[in-house]
Amino acid sequence: MTLYIDPPIWPGHGRMWSHLVSDVSYEELHAFAERLGAPRRAFDRDHYDVPSERYPEAVALGAVEIGSKELVRRLTAAGLRRPKGRPAPVPPRTPGAFRGP
Repeated sequence: MTLYIDPPIWPGHGRMWSHLVSDVSYEELHAFAERLGAPRRAFDRDHYDVPSERYPEAVALGAVEIGSKELVRRLTAAGLRRPKGRPAPVPPRTPGAFRGP
């Protein structure tokens, strides 16, 4: 299980924010965020917004510190990137699965 977090350099709502991502699955990301105590409303398409005061705790729980560009590169390489304006990726069909009428 590897979770990544970029530095808290993103301003918003009078605070500075980091992005927390998984390069494995959204399920892994949600499980880690729950351990961190992040509310589900902090999930934004493909990452969690983490306030700067929670950054040390995320790292202590095992999130790996990386730069923002590397974070996006890893998220994209994993096929988990969801840019603004694009729908969620459609999962591949399972051979023999029900396809509807």
